[in-house]
Amino acid sequence: MKLIYTAVICLSISLSGCIKEENYGQALIAGLTLIQAATLEESQVKNAAFLSAAEMDKQSTVAPVTSQYATRLARLTRGLENIDGLKLNYKVYIDKNVNAFAMADGTVRVYSGLLDLMPDQQVLAVIGHEIGHVKLKHSYNQLKQQMLTSAAFQAANVTEGALSQISSSQFGRLAHRAISAQYSQKDELQADQYALQFLRWRGVNPIAMRDSIMTLQTKQGSSSGFLSSHPSNNRRIDAINRAL
Repeated sequence: MKLIYTAVICLSISLSGCIKEENYGQALIAGLTLIQAATLEESQVKNAAFLSAAEMDKQSTVAPVTSQYATRLARLTRGLENIDGLKLNYKVYIDKNVNAFAMADGTVRVYSGLLDLMPDQQVLAVIGHEIGHVKLKHSYNQLKQQMLTSAAFQAANVTEGALSQISSSQFGRLAHRAISAQYSQKDELQADQYALQFLRWRGVNPIAMRDSIMTLQTKQGSSSGFLSSHPSNNRRIDAINRAL
């Protein structure tokens, strides 16, 4: 086992040689993180996403199913409860912030502020973009990294699936960190391309994806929750224009 740990540590620090003695502590942490990452199962990450979303729902004001927001979202997402084996669940948060997010378990949440700002096609574009992050495993990779770097989850030994040891407040913090985490430019461009295909599949003009970004920039600037966690919007618009 010692030989395995040493090999992992050497690989995590440098491909050209092993580590200096003074860096052994940092290398050990890096090596153990790699071992955890290799043994952390996808089902455990998705279960953590489910529990984090449930805690986020408790902390938020969820629109009643009979409200205008919930009925509108239900209409827009009718037929989108399952996409290629991915089960999705949708709710509206009564919140003036202009935002939406999705998590690795298929949770999709849309803020009422976004619904107030955008017409149906643009809302659907944003939803398609967020589903893209889930389908392309961007959300999964983000949450997995959050779990591996969280002291609370490391203490609970997430590699053994001991999520019952995690408190609800810790799941709440995990959800907030996952929602506010910024995706890479590559992830954003891929999710946009997914959204274009998603809109075509739904019979919606894919230009709605570009229009949703431009609406946010014009009316909200970079202060909107959606744009603040989705950087490089000019590059995204250029890529969408090329695809269109």
